Amino acid sequence: VQLQASGGGLVQPGGSLRLSCTTSRDSFVTLDYWAIGWFRQAPGKEREGVSCISSSDGATYYEDSVKGRFTSSRDNAKNTVYLQMDSLKPEDTAVYYCVALAFCSNTWYTYNSDDWGQGTQVTVSS
Repeated sequence: VQLQASGGGLVQPGGSLRLSCTTSRDSFVTLDYWAIGWFRQAPGKEREGVSCISSSDGATYYEDSVKGRFTSSRDNAKNTVYLQMDSLKPEDTAVYYCVALAFCSNTWYTYNSDDWGQGTQVTVSS
């Protein structure tokens, strides 16, 4: 299942952005059957897991550095998953990706793939 992230941009420190995760136009994939993981990769750094939202009960899991600032949610009617990012910091600058996971396991953040789909650039800078 290939997904595409959008909604990135340039924002000042302390600002907010909302990222969206959707399927491609010609896809009939229903996102509510999948857990959705958000990952990011900053220049020169390893890709890291940011958030996972489960399909069954909407439970969410966050990487420690974004807890309390990022919120993942679903809109099943729009077949879209969101990542609301508040109180952004320069260290949040990265390309963000979303992926479909079977579920948010204890090791969801270790997910890896040869094809991460379309990411979206988030730049936090004054």
